Amino acid sequence: MAQLDPAAKAATARAPVRFEALDSWRGICALMVALMHFPASGPIAESPLVRHAFLFVDYFFVLSGFVISHGYRHRLTNERAFGGFVITRLGRIYPLHAAVLALFVAWELVRLLVPAMRGSGPAPFTGGTSLDGLASTLLLLNGLGFESTLRWNGPSWSISSEFWTYLLFGSVVVAFLSRYWLALVPVVVLGPLVLYGWSPDYMDTTVQYGFVRCLYGFALGALVYVGTVAAFPSGRPGALSRFFWTALELAVLGLILVFVALAGKQAIGIIAPWVFAVAVVVFSFEGGTVSRILRWRPFIWLGMLSYAIYMVHIFVQSRMINVGTVAGKLANHPLVGDFTLNGEAFYGFGLQGPVSGSLYMLAMVAAVVATAFALHLSVERPFIRLSKRAAQAYLERPSSAKLAEAMRRDRSEPAA
Repeated sequence: MAQLDPAAKAATARAPVRFEALDSWRGICALMVALMHFPASGPIAESPLVRHAFLFVDYFFVLSGFVISHGYRHRLTNERAFGGFVITRLGRIYPLHAAVLALFVAWELVRLLVPAMRGSGPAPFTGGTSLDGLASTLLLLNGLGFESTLRWNGPSWSISSEFWTYLLFGSVVVAFLSRYWLALVPVVVLGPLVLYGWSPDYMDTTVQYGFVRCLYGFALGALVYVGTVAAFPSGRPGALSRFFWTALELAVLGLILVFVALAGKQAIGIIAPWVFAVAVVVFSFEGGTVSRILRWRPFIWLGMLSYAIYMVHIFVQSRMINVGTVAGKLANHPLVGDFTLNGEAFYGFGLQGPVSGSLYMLAMVAAVVATAFALHLSVERPFIRLSKRAAQAYLERPSSAKLAEAMRRDRSEPAA
């Protein structure tokens, strides 16, 4: 087996820290987005925190920049390391994206082959599930501004944006090495200006300015990592008490709850990445009681499922509406229909009152988490391992220059 050169060894080195509390927050944020998308009545659905939960997507972007900077800032030293990085990142996000997309396609095929399953919705493979939209989604182009509306699996716009952001980040680190942070500053400055000037609903943008939104949050997350946590390799800036950290964590938690509930689609929402950047830095040190709670096994488990929860929740919710429609017809008592929520029109579980709506919410959460767990075990985890092995094999493969040199030496050696 070929020996790893120093750059390859650096590229395969394990990062020394896993931010468990931040992973747990990712799971909580994924559930908040799922709650926002579920059309039901009740105090949970009507709360400003849930109605404005689209802002929690910016936590994902900031955390990605923070964690990727932590894991790869010293490992992306050349083009070979960049190739391994791309393989790992693609293996992390694409298989689950493709698997959930396949579920949507399979459902459209069922609707095509069984007319009774079409209901009152659009014809199969039209509108939000058109074939041209399928190609864009499959190629991870649906978050780059080429689309005019969300199609197929709506949340995948952010996965598209993140993937191309990964490529830009990796390229910048290879080009600038330890000075890569200099390229992040203009992004953090220009990103909010673009969103303020051109995005109609500011941070509530997906396929139109979602890529800018992602770049802004990711760059900020990477930048604050360089300026804060990376400056304290021992793990904490000084011997501060648990009481201090707990008070700080509670203050940040309160800041997030108030900010998300009040900001919504207003211009002030543009500073959401900064709010989440503060949270990411504070909770990365895991110094307080809130972090200790977030490191309990149920929260760690939720964080492990966060990506699957985020990717599959729309499919599960749509099938729940299908089942509710059929069940209502059989019982001659509609369970699903048109209703209004805070002045907005929805079609879903809003006809039976707040108690029933809240119960449907809980059932949705259970169904989403169970489906996410199945996909994590059957798709996400195996392909993560496979991509790591593929990246390792790629990094260990001799370069073309080394192969050419070896061939020249073989030709120049005298025959025995």
